[in-house]
Amino acid sequence: MFGTDQSHKYRLKVTAGTAYHPNTHKIVPVNRDQTLRIENDLATVSLCVRIQNYTGYPDDSPPTHPYFSHPLHQNDQYSITFAIVFKKPVNGNDLIFGNDFDRPIRDRLPPGFNAALKLVKWSIDPAMDGDAYADKPYLYSPAVAALNQFRIGETVGKNDEVPTVHDVVVEEGADGSGVEERAHRGVPEGVAERRKHFQNEEERKRFVFEPGRVYSADFGNPYLVFNDFSLRLPGLTVHATKHIDEKNHYLRYVLKNRETDEVYFVVLFTLILVNYDKEPEVKEGAKQETQESTEKNQESEGKLGKFGWEPEPSAADVE
Repeated sequence: MFGTDQSHKYRLKVTAGTAYHPNTHKIVPVNRDQTLRIENDLATVSLCVRIQNYTGYPDDSPPTHPYFSHPLHQNDQYSITFAIVFKKPVNGNDLIFGNDFDRPIRDRLPPGFNAALKLVKWSIDPAMDGDAYADKPYLYSPAVAALNQFRIGETVGKNDEVPTVHDVVVEEGADGSGVEERAHRGVPEGVAERRKHFQNEEERKRFVFEPGRVYSADFGNPYLVFNDFSLRLPGLTVHATKHIDEKNHYLRYVLKNRETDEVYFVVLFTLILVNYDKEPEVKEGAKQETQESTEKNQESEGKLGKFGWEPEPSAADVE
């Protein structure tokens, strides 16, 4: 059973999918030269996760990635990088990104957590909304205001290759016809300017994610340190192993639509207790799944396949 003894040793497993339940997920090839493709009837997603000083599953995972030597990310401890193509329009005010939980965590939060969270909201992410003390806690932010880097790309067709993201460092900006689209939507060029712009709800409502266009993003920060499983907020450090049990041992990031509650993707960071009775099964499963995905990646020469889908033509296209 999971306990609060700090001498217990944990290892991290990272999975992702288009739904909340872990049984629907695939293992994420952390720090590897490989992109994970996730898809449902809402969107096609390319995803990669990078973690500094990674010691999780599978055993042969690289401990770090050249990403962390990039000038933009030398202080970051982890990164969730993704490219997404929506299959129907999504309003910018409805797309949210953040953490949520299935069970209460209020009895496991240390004194001062609420004050530290208010400081984060005030100084780092004013658009953040949430309740860490609710029966089902959540901390969401509008994606367009919260993402560290946001890039608008080209439109794609059903015969185009799904883009990979393990081989790029996403930077703020635009590509191809995305340059005109970004200007047309009135999105400022700089990171700070874009985030401030979208802290305004009316500006978010005016922005629409176009179906069939690639949007790339990067999210990470110095606050979550996975090598000692700690959360380091201003004036407060929380060690996760003091506050978890067999029901509360994960951190979930989700990109979803708050208006429809539709989920585009979920990334799940799960702590596994080493020598726990299920740990060998987790270890072998991670090894096998990673080997299969690596072989598939090699067979396809790193390509994720084609979209096989494109938006319905608009009236303007028909004319």
